[in-house]
Amino acid sequence: MAKKYQLIVVGGGPAGLTAGLYSARAGFTVLLIEKEVIGGQIANAERVDNYPGFPKGISGFELVQLIQQQAMNHGLETMSGEVTGLTSRYGNNMVITTEGDFIAQAVIIAGGLQFRKLEVLGENEFMGRGVSYCATCDGPLFRDKTVAVIGGGDTALTDALSLSKFASLVKVIHRRNQLRASKVLQGKARADPKIEFIWDSVVTEVKGEKKSPI
Repeated sequence: MAKKYQLIVVGGGPAGLTAGLYSARAGFTVLLIEKEVIGGQIANAERVDNYPGFPKGISGFELVQLIQQQAMNHGLETMSGEVTGLTSRYGNNMVITTEGDFIAQAVIIAGGLQFRKLEVLGENEFMGRGVSYCATCDGPLFRDKTVAVIGGGDTALTDALSLSKFASLVKVIHRRNQLRASKVLQGKARADPKIEFIWDSVVTEVKGEKKSPI
């Protein structure tokens, strides 16, 4: 027989964890289901400077661990699995997962985001062989190499600053002639001697040989 909860949260990023924390603290029985690693994309952030309560900053991994522990201290249950279906039956919700079925009075879907791709030739071919979507994860692999970062927003400059600790040169390629990132990040990136900018340019293809296109 399917186990019953008052609330099931689908997604284990900051939004899902916060929903689980508030609901569990209010005394509800809550199950959080995450198909990958709890924490979402912020877990890959080397440093988070704009979250209240951490004046010296904190790594994304540490931050989500603290949120998860706080939520679990209040009774949140977590489970690793993928939700494959959702149906309504007899006034309740049936949540169908790869690990079994669960019943909930209410369901919160906090599905999060996926990495944005360029959708250009060669991108999929060289994924994991020079093309990466996680600077924090893969930065050490590009030690003493020239690396390209595509974009001009906060994520792009955060990744460029992270990569400059390992790479010999980081080229930020942006399709416009000005950045969209916050002024703080822009200042840090412009002051980094290992970061240079290529303006008004659009990547149309990724080329390479056996190991890396970089």
